[in-house]
Amino acid sequence: MNDAGNHGGTSEGETSPALVFISPKLRTIFDGLECPVVARTNAFNFYEKVEQTDIAPTLATLLGLPIPKNNLGNIIPAFLLFWNEGKRIAFMEQNAQQILGVLVETFPSSLFNQSHPPEACVDTSDEGVRLGCLWSRIRFQATEGRPFNVDVKEAMLRTFLRQAQNTMSNTGTNYSVRGLYGGITVAASVALWAAAVSAPVLVKQNMVGLWFTLTTLAYGAMMFASSYIEEEHQYWYWLTSAWLLWLGTRQYAQRTDSGNGRVSDDLWLILSAAYPLAIMRVIRVWNQTGQKHAGESDIAQNFLRHHTCGLWTLVCILYVAVAAKMLPSYQTLIGGPASLVSAVLLCTLGLAFKFAFSIVDSPELLNGLPIAPGTLVTHFDLTTHARAVFTGIVAYCIGNSFSGQETSSHIRSNGEDLTKDEAVQIRTQETLAGRLNFLHGVLTLFLMTQSRVTNIPLFALFELQMRAFASMNLSPSEISLTAIMLQYASFFAFGGSNAISTIDLSNSYNGISGYNVAMVGVLTFCSNWAGPFWWTFASMILLVQRREKWYPPLREFRDLTTCFVASSILFVMLACTALRTHLFV
Repeated sequence: MNDAGNHGGTSEGETSPALVFISPKLRTIFDGLECPVVARTNAFNFYEKVEQTDIAPTLATLLGLPIPKNNLGNIIPAFLLFWNEGKRIAFMEQNAQQILGVLVETFPSSLFNQSHPPEACVDTSDEGVRLGCLWSRIRFQATEGRPFNVDVKEAMLRTFLRQAQNTMSNTGTNYSVRGLYGGITVAASVALWAAAVSAPVLVKQNMVGLWFTLTTLAYGAMMFASSYIEEEHQYWYWLTSAWLLWLGTRQYAQRTDSGNGRVSDDLWLILSAAYPLAIMRVIRVWNQTGQKHAGESDIAQNFLRHHTCGLWTLVCILYVAVAAKMLPSYQTLIGGPASLVSAVLLCTLGLAFKFAFSIVDSPELLNGLPIAPGTLVTHFDLTTHARAVFTGIVAYCIGNSFSGQETSSHIRSNGEDLTKDEAVQIRTQETLAGRLNFLHGVLTLFLMTQSRVTNIPLFALFELQMRAFASMNLSPSEISLTAIMLQYASFFAFGGSNAISTIDLSNSYNGISGYNVAMVGVLTFCSNWAGPFWWTFASMILLVQRREKWYPPLREFRDLTTCFVASSILFVMLACTALRTHLFV
């Protein structure tokens, strides 16, 4: 760590930690060193430099254990003084044989099975040939026609070990630069194509275009700073909050400019524009994530776990709301009453599963409940219970996917009858919106099944935000940019981060009893990206609900999303190429 508190970078302070060995036996081989002492070459080079990979073979040798098979390190020379010359040579030869096994996996084995003239070690720039030369001279015990003595052999072994270590360590970061540049070219081509397609829309709506451009460029620039990547959630939280504030201000300004609004309407407009921002403030403290503030208080860990009755009350209310949302607004094959009963039973089954799962996975979330949790759940094992929920979701979708026609029979707009074509268009629009709303409810039930109990109330907050956006009459580009921001913000709100250690596997095996890589991968993906899934589908509903043909808004959403994703991939590849020697890469 350097003076600024940064770690994991390439500066001297971050790559030069102190190494100290403490043992009374060291007094037999070590007379001590002057202390304090002034650094010799830089601020962190005081006595002797030791490669990090040297620690494993040194400890293995001191403990009398074999050196790890794929080790690239050398026994620290100072510790070899514990043994006599014969033992030292034997340990170094064992170290050399072990590293030779790694070398023959990278270079042709023939290089290490033939004799080389002495000048071959000097006149070649080929690392494999040079290492083969050094090894053959050790193996055949001859150097320039003179027999080896112990000191020469020890020096030759040390040279071979050090050069082999340097060669193989560099091989670990020997990227195919041509392949990197090829990938960058492909990503740049896609990004430029998507930008060219999206440019007319962004230019037409200049403020939205400015927001989109700044969001994309700032996000791309952040990829070149590892500390910002660790705290990426802060970028999306603050950016989304600023965007929601701008949307609310713009909505109020448009209503004020029209000059025909009543005071009550203005107050309602202010509230409808402000509460998405207030909800965003709650969402951002739901789960602390990142590196610097991961241990601070949050709602999920420090509040809900101590107020379990309130938590389960919220969860139960949300399951009831989801059951209502799952009811189709169109005639179905199984009929309205059957759909109602099926939705209630399915959501009850899903709620019972969360209770049963919590008994095993998070029993502390059931403390303080007035009813014993065991009385609320079935006696099925969790695997069977989860399969019942998933099977019910699929069956419910199939049973309600086919319909005759929309329940409404007469379409009016603003009190006026519409033409036949206009009525058909609106009917088609409403039918599509109704189907998407139905599927969105089913998707919400599935995502709730795949989420931690403490995160389930987030879906209620998302629904409130979505309803606010539906009342704002946002343009397709505004909906698209809102969806992009909330997809990222919701990922971090669920507790995700850019560290692989934060991947949540608690719901990855729901309904799975055996080894199934594909299904576990799908469930893990759905569990950890539940928020982005939800907002992607919600954005399509917002687009379809607009009183215009549904495909132009969806096409605009596709173009803007593709432009942002392609640009992000391009920036990530540029950063990985430029920082390919960085410890994080």
